Amino acid sequence: MTKDVSNLNIQIMDKEYRIACPADEQDSLRASAEFLNAKLNEIRSRGSVIGAERIAIMAALNLAHELLNSQGITETYNDVDARVGNLQKKIDIALREIEVT
Repeated sequence: MTKDVSNLNIQIMDKEYRIACPADEQDSLRASAEFLNAKLNEIRSRGSVIGAERIAIMAALNLAHELLNSQGITETYNDVDARVGNLQKKIDIALREIEVT
């Protein structure tokens, strides 16, 4: 049995994307896009991270952290918060170096 796949237009950070998605998963994908947009806008509104790529990376790190937390995996990684902070600093430094060159 094959799923009926159609295209779904979603917006993420003011850009429109066309995604092939099974019809029975479109509501879930829309909700995921809205959730992601909320996270991206939250990071953007803080003003501490500038640039779409940086915002996307920080959102991905935050969502990964939340996922690991919800699964109880962070007990194995007691220093996840410190790691995320260090990764953010390294990303910022690397991107600043790229901008300078």
